[in-house]
Amino acid sequence: MSFIVGTSLLAVVTALACALPGAFVVLRRNSMLVEGIAHAVLPGIVVGYAFTLDLNSPWLIFGAALAGLLVVLGNEWLIRTGLITGDAPQGLIFPALFAAGVILITLDFSHVHLHTHVVLVGDLNLAAFRPLIVNGVSIGPQYLYVMLAVLAVNIAFIATFYSKLKVTTFDDQFATVLGLRTGLLNTAFMFLVSVTVVAAFHAAGAILVISLVVVPAATAHLVSRRLSVMLVLTALFAIVGALGGFWIAYVLNAATSAAMAVFYGLLFVSVAFIDSLATRVRRYRHRRVSAPAARQQPVSVQAVAPAAAPTDPRRAVTPYRAMQSGSRTNAFSRPQARR
Repeated sequence: MSFIVGTSLLAVVTALACALPGAFVVLRRNSMLVEGIAHAVLPGIVVGYAFTLDLNSPWLIFGAALAGLLVVLGNEWLIRTGLITGDAPQGLIFPALFAAGVILITLDFSHVHLHTHVVLVGDLNLAAFRPLIVNGVSIGPQYLYVMLAVLAVNIAFIATFYSKLKVTTFDDQFATVLGLRTGLLNTAFMFLVSVTVVAAFHAAGAILVISLVVVPAATAHLVSRRLSVMLVLTALFAIVGALGGFWIAYVLNAATSAAMAVFYGLLFVSVAFIDSLATRVRRYRHRRVSAPAARQQPVSVQAVAPAAAPTDPRRAVTPYRAMQSGSRTNAFSRPQARR
């Protein structure tokens, strides 16, 4: 397998692995929580390296995912306490964890070379540099199969818990009434998101990974409100954005991950513009169809009875006044018989 084909496949698989759980992240309005996870994985990577002394060990992914899960659990705990509200817990937790990772690196692992560009924006080409050779034949980058495993786990998790994820996403209280363990399910799902973010860290970095998770799902949400259709469109937009960004970077000799993020942004703007234009066209056609029908419809004129004059309580005829006036027929008198 050639290097270009392997790198383009890595871009597509990484985008799909991030975008599929991203659909639920967008619907749950936890998009910026992904940014916190992406920054908080640094101390997990440092601690994992302290135990394994190998930057390619899978234990680094597990340790970094646990550090990302701390952001989720800490955010939910602070919200439940009511001490701070909104997205303030995220601004409190993930900078502290990211700073702790920086301190650990400067104190104990200063000899380990971490390129700032790779940490922040990733390098897809560097991630695809190591080929997997079987019987003397290259079958693609090693990192491609790591992301394929993450993609398979994400698909299996979503397919298994699809109905429960749908209920907890749209109505968490109703899911609790049904007896679902929403806290456990949400924790498991966010741990899966954390593992995905950590796995894509090498290819997309700590900053651009949020575009791979959020933008395809947000673009699909503009087109459809049905969850099943939204998942299919999310996968489609992820593939289109990954291939488009990769080949733009290849032609311009630019950073691949950055080109993918820019292309995703342009794709979102284009879909939003088309959706707004289609909405205006539908409204204009509806007005053109309904206006002649309104003009041709006969207007029925109905006689309107005059409003009754307000009754003066002082002039109202009561049974007592009728008796005083000498009326033969009143409320209390019987009609006299004819002689």
